[in-house]
Amino acid sequence: MKAGIVGLPNVGKSTLFNCLSNAKAQSANFPFCTIEPNIGVVNVPDPRLKKLEELVKPERVLPATVEIVDIAGLVKGASKGEGLGNQFLANIRETDAILHVLRCFDNDNIVHVDGNINPIRDKETIDIELQLKDLETAEKKLDKVKRAAKTGNKEAQKEEAVLLKIKEGLEQGTSIRALDFSEDDYAAYVKPLQFITDKPVMYVCNVDENSAVSGNDYVEQVKEAVKNENAEVLVLAVGTEADINELDDYEERQMFLEDIGLDEPGSSKLIRSAYKLLNQQTYFTAGVKEVRAWTVDIGATAPQAAGVIHTDFEKGFIRAEVIAYDDYVNYGSEAKVKEAGKMRVEGKQYIVKDGDVMHFLFNV
Repeated sequence: MKAGIVGLPNVGKSTLFNCLSNAKAQSANFPFCTIEPNIGVVNVPDPRLKKLEELVKPERVLPATVEIVDIAGLVKGASKGEGLGNQFLANIRETDAILHVLRCFDNDNIVHVDGNINPIRDKETIDIELQLKDLETAEKKLDKVKRAAKTGNKEAQKEEAVLLKIKEGLEQGTSIRALDFSEDDYAAYVKPLQFITDKPVMYVCNVDENSAVSGNDYVEQVKEAVKNENAEVLVLAVGTEADINELDDYEERQMFLEDIGLDEPGSSKLIRSAYKLLNQQTYFTAGVKEVRAWTVDIGATAPQAAGVIHTDFEKGFIRAEVIAYDDYVNYGSEAKVKEAGKMRVEGKQYIVKDGDVMHFLFNV
């Protein structure tokens, strides 16, 4: 699962990507510095993993990861191929969620492609380009469906109604994620078309250091503008995060964070939020060889969770032994959890909960 970082040129995307991945992508004070998308595999910060490590003392610990893609800055006219438009839109279509970076700070030394700071205008510039691209997709599909609908095909008539609703919404500047569909219509006609404005989005307000804790007027404008979008807004001082990242010493980093009033790097919050945005959750396996965090979709069944480790585990799934994370920590070991009767045996219908410590029995 991938989350793509998007935004206008020079809003702090590549600097943010570097903070998240420690892969030093080019970041320079001019547009189109990022052409090829940079991909970073980022560890998901999870204090539960540290706790399990203390209790189990394994040979190695493996955290869950999320893939972050740094995508070239978008400009007006991208949907018609302006700038790096076509490439940008192809790259963003391949991601599962969008981290939309908005510049919410003043700094005369960093040029803005439109000459002044206005995060709402910047958001709309990108929204319009993405909506235009989706409109193109919807219209192409509609042309095909209309012909079948005219012949009296009931299925095609249903699809035509959904596509007309999408077309109308996009023409009025409404992203697809803000439109209402029945579950069946969404699964049958909307999801397969992989619309860009249907992807879940989080707005990252890039602020100056003084606004890192409580935001500023620009941030309030963004919150007001996106309140109907069912989107999260995260405040992050990207330049400050980059400075913290440069410090090798953990204690120094903590002191820096305390000085500006933060209890952890904003990038850690962003990674966890991106993980949630991708509809992901974590379960653990814990043994002396390794303690490991595994990623599954929220709502996954026990066999699907087993399949993340190996497809054979899913095929030959018999049952899962499950310990709730809190029980594992309270009793201190697997043996003590068993003694207390707190280990559960679950079958194929079990829906995995975030933090479950699991062991699978299978037969191939």
